Amino acid sequence: MDKLKLPDMDYVALLPMLALFVAACLGVIIEALVPRRFRNIIQLVLSIVALAVAMFFVVKQSGEVVASKALTAGGAIMIDHAALFLQGALIVLGFVALLLFGERSLEFGGPFVAQAAVTVGSERDREQTGRELGSTETFPLALFSLSGMLLFVSANDLLTMFVALEVFSLPLYLLCALARRKRLLSQESALKYFLLGAYASAFFLFGVAMVYGFAKAVDFKAIHAEALLGEGNSLLLIIGLALLAIGLLFKVAAAPFHVWTPDVYQGAPTPVTAFMASCTKVAAFGGLLRVLYVGFDGLGWQFTPVLGAIAALTVLVGSILAVTQTDLKRLLAYSSVANAGYILIGVIAGQQLGLTSVLFYLVAYGFTVIAAFALISLVRDADGEATHLSRWAGLGARSPLYAGIFTFILLAFAGIPLTSGFIAKLSVFGAAIDGGQTWLVIIGVITSIILAFPYLRVVVMMWLSEPGESTPSVSIPGGLTSTALGIGTLATLVFGVVPGPLLDLAEKASSFVR
Repeated sequence: MDKLKLPDMDYVALLPMLALFVAACLGVIIEALVPRRFRNIIQLVLSIVALAVAMFFVVKQSGEVVASKALTAGGAIMIDHAALFLQGALIVLGFVALLLFGERSLEFGGPFVAQAAVTVGSERDREQTGRELGSTETFPLALFSLSGMLLFVSANDLLTMFVALEVFSLPLYLLCALARRKRLLSQESALKYFLLGAYASAFFLFGVAMVYGFAKAVDFKAIHAEALLGEGNSLLLIIGLALLAIGLLFKVAAAPFHVWTPDVYQGAPTPVTAFMASCTKVAAFGGLLRVLYVGFDGLGWQFTPVLGAIAALTVLVGSILAVTQTDLKRLLAYSSVANAGYILIGVIAGQQLGLTSVLFYLVAYGFTVIAAFALISLVRDADGEATHLSRWAGLGARSPLYAGIFTFILLAFAGIPLTSGFIAKLSVFGAAIDGGQTWLVIIGVITSIILAFPYLRVVVMMWLSEPGESTPSVSIPGGLTSTALGIGTLATLVFGVVPGPLLDLAEKASSFVR
């Protein structure tokens, strides 16, 4: 009998993922052994150090990657320029999102809520809130999720991708439920996300089985070779791709697989929502790009019409339903759905120009959405966050600085020039026209105009309405929240005024090694 042969492992290439995974394990130990009053600062420092180490090795490898050295872990992981770009984006966006975790220890863990607990509520409520102030398990959960995302965007076979999908999804289900004692919406959002996520994972796994039945392999190179030969049962291949796409489109929040998004975004603690809206979208689209343009590249003519229809439906559903929302977090949830459709337009465009536009869009949108949720978390009253639109009337008179920042962020979502949103949409639409998808560009422009209405409605309410007794005040943020808000806003401005460096970086990363 042959001896068991272990796969070749390039541990240096895997260090970004290993650093986050080890830090997450240490975070679990810290939760068990360290006194409660010291946990927040220790967990925050540990998380930042782990992210810095991971980013160092991503940057170090970016100048060393060649096709012959890209494969590792027995061919299960591909460390090419696209994977490194996506990993770097995840680490940076994860760092900014974790600043919100550290400042507030989620929506119930910061000084603002502690102060509210002293002034309102029963004695039992105050006692319960005090116990929840130590909810620092959010840090290891976020690091576990990020390590799974880094693996997901670099997976070179479908089984590794499935494992990574579960590694980054399961912590998110828990994070959504961590405000369960503060409001029932958190429990509802976590349950919906978990159940629908389980169905999506099942679809993905069934897709893996179908593809294996066609290619007798699960690695992308073998799948691509069999698809080009066309000697197997092509029906199995097409059904397998469709099932895989359902699992991935659920994660990117594309219609009609978007139904979880508004409820989860509204019910989850706001820092968790910011983390999901930015990082999960980068990871999910990174995986989708690798599946479509590495494993199934020869089937472009098969999946392009279907994805085109999904992209059109997504932008229409997201933009139209956003108009009807009265809660800011739900409005941004449907905005996220619409933005997923715009990114899908770039995916369908294909070629290097399309992939470049997608990578740029993911980074630009990630910074903007984190800044938006960071600012939403600051508009508070004694009952907590004031997310209903009517509560923001007259905020410009009461807090002109933060109303001005939020106005700029909303204009970036609308795609106004001198913002990253404008450059992102322009690059995606330009790539789609170049790729012969003009009809999608027309739909994209129309829905962009529709989507501008709910953004401008918020702007009008903040600046042209008189503040009332119910208008909340903006809590004075601590250093970490200010940093997260400042980074997101500055990135939105810089990528809108000087997009060249990021576009050049995205262009260099817009090729996948098979």
